[in-house]
Amino acid sequence: MSNIVEFVKQQEPLFCGALTDQSVTWAKESQFAIQLFQKNDYLAKTALGNPTSAQNAIINVAAIGITLNPASKLAYLVPRDGMVCLDISYMGLLHLAQATGSIKWGQCKLVYSNDTYESNGLDTAPNHKYNAFGDRGVVVGGYCTVKTPDGDYLTEEMSLAEIKATEATSKAKNGPWKNFWEEMARKTIVKRASKYWPRADRLDNAIHVINEDEGIHQEPVMPHKSEDEIREDERRRQQEVIDQVQELCDDMAKTETMDDLKRIFADAYKRTAGMKLQQNVQAIYAECKSKLEVTSE
Repeated sequence: MSNIVEFVKQQEPLFCGALTDQSVTWAKESQFAIQLFQKNDYLAKTALGNPTSAQNAIINVAAIGITLNPASKLAYLVPRDGMVCLDISYMGLLHLAQATGSIKWGQCKLVYSNDTYESNGLDTAPNHKYNAFGDRGVVVGGYCTVKTPDGDYLTEEMSLAEIKATEATSKAKNGPWKNFWEEMARKTIVKRASKYWPRADRLDNAIHVINEDEGIHQEPVMPHKSEDEIREDERRRQQEVIDQVQELCDDMAKTETMDDLKRIFADAYKRTAGMKLQQNVQAIYAECKSKLEVTSE
């Protein structure tokens, strides 16, 4: 297990560089991650076998700004299809929505056949009565109700058939959908409901991660580059623009119609936005335009 502990510790610079919420700290999250790996041998082996996926999962904790604290039940590191994935619960999504100000309050519940459920429209909380300690029957659907910053209510409902349709499209249906069906059903409802909430980057990022097949996220980790390499890349990009614009200037000199000249000039002008080279492009355009005007007389 010393290898996995060392691996986690090596992720500190990337984690801190991606951090979006200062309440999420490396000191705590690294310990939570280590605890998860130490409690699950298969998770640890998966991480060491596919370190890029584990690295991305840890970075996503920082980028989304969510905690791995097991007591919070907001997010987890899980092994799936040979990768380590950041899995975010429906409670995690509602937490992010509240933390980012998209909503003031929210809940998501499943409705069972023996419940009494009455919909009051999208902009009103529904009436949902049930016996919490008796036989509620089978699931027939679910809903998510949130209170907006303006004090209004938004309710999104999904029938069992709609939830099943989402399950059928998931490649991970034999994993979390089999072992944690109710959790996945609630997450599906919250994800759809969130489309109608005010946008927030952290929430959008979280949904993007779980949309990558319920937590699978293989975004490649960008390699570290020195300042010299960064400058060289910038010089190379500028040279590419110069070469492209030179070809466009040559084409302007060869044009026979004003329409062609204007079209090529517009392309060259756009490519040189913010560059001193744009002055040269304007000068060449003016010269070519004068020649065409003389020719047309």
